[in-house]
Amino acid sequence: MLRLIDILNPENEPGRLTLICRVGADKAAELLPPLIRAVKREGRIVVWSSDPMHGNTITSTIGYKTRPFDLILKETRTFFQVCVAEGVYAGGVHLEMTGQNVTECTGGVREISDQELNDRYHTVCDPRLNAEQAIDLAFLLAELLKKERAAGNVQPLPAAAGL
Repeated sequence: MLRLIDILNPENEPGRLTLICRVGADKAAELLPPLIRAVKREGRIVVWSSDPMHGNTITSTIGYKTRPFDLILKETRTFFQVCVAEGVYAGGVHLEMTGQNVTECTGGVREISDQELNDRYHTVCDPRLNAEQAIDLAFLLAELLKKERAAGNVQPLPAAAGL
């Protein structure tokens, strides 16, 4: 990974390289800290981002490609917790969502089950969060960002903070 970072960003220019972590909710706490430590130890400057969607894709019991909402939430929380613990700024989260009333990811407020996936499964590629799930996740992200700021973790650049 360090060799790739050096190839892609030989001048170690801040903001040039984003590392998108997509390891899955059950492995994030184990795999992310050593990666972050190695990059920090070598003095490389990267933006850390999480993709809690792709690492948590499964095949449902009825054969649909889906993503359990609780695992998406879990990986998002873990990503922020690890970033705070390792002293880096959580710089981004990749999500796939729609404002449509779809049933592509299981769980959420309506507790979409495997059996309900076929009700409104409209994607031709990757399962998306529906509007309710996306709003719930947005509130979680707001809470996590507030906690990160309150903990005194690395502050975003003034342009990113809207200053």
